[in-house]
Amino acid sequence: MKYLIIGTGGIGASIGGFLASNNNDVDFIARGENLEHIKKYGLKIKSGIKGELNLPKIRAFSSEEYVDKADVIFICVKSYSINDIIPIIKKVSHENSLVIPLMNGYGVGERMSNSLNGVKVIDGCIYISAFIDAPGSIVQLGSLFKIVFGTRKGIQIDSNILNDIKNTLVDCGINTILSEKIEADTFQKFSFVSPCAACGAYYDITVGAMQEDGEYRETFKELCEEIKQIGNKLELNFDVDITEASLKVLDSLNPDSTSSMQKDIKAGRKAEIDGQIFDVVRLAKNLGVEIPVYYKIAKHFGYAL
Repeated sequence: MKYLIIGTGGIGASIGGFLASNNNDVDFIARGENLEHIKKYGLKIKSGIKGELNLPKIRAFSSEEYVDKADVIFICVKSYSINDIIPIIKKVSHENSLVIPLMNGYGVGERMSNSLNGVKVIDGCIYISAFIDAPGSIVQLGSLFKIVFGTRKGIQIDSNILNDIKNTLVDCGINTILSEKIEADTFQKFSFVSPCAACGAYYDITVGAMQEDGEYRETFKELCEEIKQIGNKLELNFDVDITEASLKVLDSLNPDSTSSMQKDIKAGRKAEIDGQIFDVVRLAKNLGVEIPVYYKIAKHFGYAL
C-alpha cells in the first residue's frame, strides 16, 4: 500500500520515518523550511526506540506539487488546520483511500468525514513525545510510541485492510492497537492530552513538575476528573479509570517534555488552545457539566462566553 503523511512535524515525521525505515512506500506532504531541507538532505530522526535514523531518500512534496493518490493517509496536522487540509485530502484520495486522523481533539474523524463526502475517514489517536529540533530533524523521546485506530459505529471498512495497516505499523516498531471502541479510546487520549496541555501551559511547567506531588499534580488530577465527567455524560464505556490511566501516561513521559500547544505558545506561534481547552468548556456547557478548573484556565487564555 502507498502511505501518505500530511503534516511532517514530530508526529507525522516519526510515523513516516518508521514506515520508510522498514522499506514501505511512503510520501510526505510538508511545507516551508522543513520541506526544503527534507527534499535536499532527507530526514533524520533521533529516536528513543530506534536510535538514529538517517533517511536520505525520503519523498517530500508541497500540497501543490503532490499529484499521486494514496491508499492510506495519516493526518498529522494541528487541529486548527482541519478546514485547510480538506481540499488536499480530496485531491490525494481515490475511491478506496482510507484517511486516519491522528490529531489532538475529540470527534475529529466525524467532523472531517462531514466535509469529505465519498472519502472513508475513520478515527485514531497517538501517544508519542516528538518534535522538530531543526529543519529535517526530529527528536522522538522515550519508548512510548503507540497508535490506536478503528472505525466509528456505522462505518464499514474491510477488516483485512485494517489488519494490514496494523501489522505494517507493528513491523516498523510502532505499538499499534486496532480498536473496537474508538470513540472511547480517542476520548481517553484527549482526556490526557487536554489536561496535560492546559496545566502545563497555565503554570508554564514541564511534565516533570506534574510528576511530583504538589499543586501542579493536583491541578492535573482535577482537570482529569472534570473531563472524566464529560466522558461519563457522553456515555462512553471506559475499561479503565480515566484519571488513573492519565496519571500512568504522565508518569511514563520524559520529565523534560512539554505539550506541543505549550511549545507553540512560548514560541509565539498559533496554538491549539481552542481545540484543547475551549472546546472542553463548550462541550461541558452543552452537556450541563460543571468544570470550574477548566473554566479558570480557559479564562486565563482569553475564553469568553
